[in-house]
Amino acid sequence: MANHRVNLKQIKLHYQHALPNQMVTAVVVLDHNLRICYVNPAAEALLVKSFNKLYRLTIAQVFYNTPINTRRLEQLLTTGQEFSDSDVTIEFFDHRQITVEITASSVTFEQCPHILLEFKQIDQQKQISDEAFQQQQWESARDLIRGLAHEIKNPLGGLRGAAQLLDKELNIEQREYTAMIIEQADRLTDLVDRLLGPNQLPIMKTQNIHIVLEKVFKLTQFDNPKNITLVRDYDPSIPEITFDQDKLQQTLINIVHNAMQVLQNQHSITLKTRAANNKTINGKRIKLCAQISIIDDGPGIPEHIQSTLFYPMVSGRAAGTGLGLSICQTIIHQHQGKLYCKSRPGRTEFTILLPFNSEN
Repeated sequence: MANHRVNLKQIKLHYQHALPNQMVTAVVVLDHNLRICYVNPAAEALLVKSFNKLYRLTIAQVFYNTPINTRRLEQLLTTGQEFSDSDVTIEFFDHRQITVEITASSVTFEQCPHILLEFKQIDQQKQISDEAFQQQQWESARDLIRGLAHEIKNPLGGLRGAAQLLDKELNIEQREYTAMIIEQADRLTDLVDRLLGPNQLPIMKTQNIHIVLEKVFKLTQFDNPKNITLVRDYDPSIPEITFDQDKLQQTLINIVHNAMQVLQNQHSITLKTRAANNKTINGKRIKLCAQISIIDDGPGIPEHIQSTLFYPMVSGRAAGTGLGLSICQTIIHQHQGKLYCKSRPGRTEFTILLPFNSEN
């Protein structure tokens, strides 16, 4: 074991000496068998593993899902023609994902062909850009819907009032029609009110976030005809934060119920909390916040609606109104927080970030 450590240290020093100009970006060197023979400190930080643990592993043993396929790497060794990919999402076995730019080139060490992979992480820049665009689009869609809702609501009131006046002049048989008009006017008014979103500001109170999660957990257990497994994964060290208990409960129940409607037996939903640091919320860098995740192992959200998921009237279900998640987004914005979703077949994760009191 001691000799193995010495050898790895010598190997590491050898590549560090041979690669003096590639130490800023994350660098991974593969031998002709496509096994890792060196990673620099930046790559160790990116992969969250030491060189000792990565040595002699293949790419498939490091990443759960990656577009870097063996055929392209073998072709690189044969032809020497380098390639690069931008905006590449790589997933690890613990479901952590990173977005990187990758450059692959052919190099020679000790007269043997090697592959040099350079990774530049672009998660933060991409996230800020995507969030700014989605925030702008969401606000534009919300304002448009609210404007239309007001235009619809005003004549609805007049329609209902006219039907009530007419009802007094008709006989019993004809009143059936005015009753139908009033009923449908009330139904449309209720829909318009939901389109306008919450009309009350949140009542903020400093309390433990897990109080709400436990209520959601128990309510979901009582209404669980499909016997979906509910899992709690809490971080008890999270301090109290300021939030509206009823509104946050409404948001969580809405997300959990959406998941339950698409899941079948033997599937699961996990309620998870963590303390998260250095997060970007609405363009601001937040040092510390509470992170609530609702994770399911269902079919995932259709890719074509993921970017507009929180817009009003957008739904992935045939019978859905597309209002629930839009209202959830509004509630979290009232808390100066952030709500977003990442989904693929087999894993959908809704994440809520709420700044700690000093940030809020």
